Amino acid sequence: MRASTDRRAPEIVPHQGPVPAEGEIEHIIGGRSGALRAAIFGANDGLVSNLSLIMGVAGAGLAPEVIVLAGVAGLLAGAFSMGAGEYISMRVQRELFERLIHLEAHELAMDPDGERDELAEILRARGIPPDLASETAAALMKDPRVALEVHAKEELGLDPTELGSPWGAAISSFTAFSLGAFTPLLPFLVASGFAATVAAIVLSLAALFTLGAAMTRFTGRPWLTSGLRMLAIGGGAALVTYWVGRLIGVTLG
Repeated sequence: MRASTDRRAPEIVPHQGPVPAEGEIEHIIGGRSGALRAAIFGANDGLVSNLSLIMGVAGAGLAPEVIVLAGVAGLLAGAFSMGAGEYISMRVQRELFERLIHLEAHELAMDPDGERDELAEILRARGIPPDLASETAAALMKDPRVALEVHAKEELGLDPTELGSPWGAAISSFTAFSLGAFTPLLPFLVASGFAATVAAIVLSLAALFTLGAAMTRFTGRPWLTSGLRMLAIGGGAALVTYWVGRLIGVTLG
């Protein structure tokens, strides 16, 4: 599979944030499998969507039982939707990657000399002297498994051992969404009225800020900025739906 040889590296800028501890980089990179991404987005979606739903229903002035029913329905519907969506997405993505790797393996078997020359060309484009590039490519091609792994990484940008787990992504997304969606629902299970509404807002905004700040462990960004950004987006969505619900309640009432 012919790959582009224009592989200019991006400009390297010194890292300004905290540096991960030894061995932690592999854990962070492992998030590419999909489970970490699904967990982060699941928790955020659960918080924002169910807080917005509950605030909209509360703003309409409906009975506490209706608010709880809406919150439970939003939690279950969102969690199953997120889990199923992540599973299908990751399954299709994995099948696509597996097919590309299979095609690459077929080319390695049918035209090993051409694939060796292609790999040498890629190495030369990276700045390796021609003789050394040819020698290295020949050495890598001796082991079919190593050859496939190198070609997959260099040509496709894929690691055959890191294609992601559909079930892992689905379970992470389902669990994280459920926990996030349960946060604004909890106060209405033990209280009602204005007190429950205020408690739901405070608890959810605190959770949003904490989630945003915790993400900086992986992104290296300032925790205050990340936390406030998550809080502003989630809080803004909840505020809009509250007033929309209140407007609808007044209109229908």
